[in-house]
Amino acid sequence: MITQELGIRIKELRQRTGLSQEKFALKIEMDRTYFASVEAGRRNISICNIKKIADGLGVTLSELFVGL
Repeated sequence: MITQELGIRIKELRQRTGLSQEKFALKIEMDRTYFASVEAGRRNISICNIKKIADGLGVTLSELFVGL
C-alpha cells in the first residue's frame, strides 16, 4: 500500500538526517504522534503535509517518491 511505502521512505530519509521522530516533527511543526503514524503508514496524509515533510528532509516531492 502506498501509505506504508511512503512511510518507509520518509523514515529512511529522516534517519539519514540523524533526527529522532520527535526532533524532526518539531522542526517541521507537526505533532509527533501524527508524524509517527505517517512513518508507520497508518495515515493518508494531504499533499500539504507531504510537502512540509519533503521540505524538512531537504528533498523535492519527486525525490521523496523515488522508488514508490
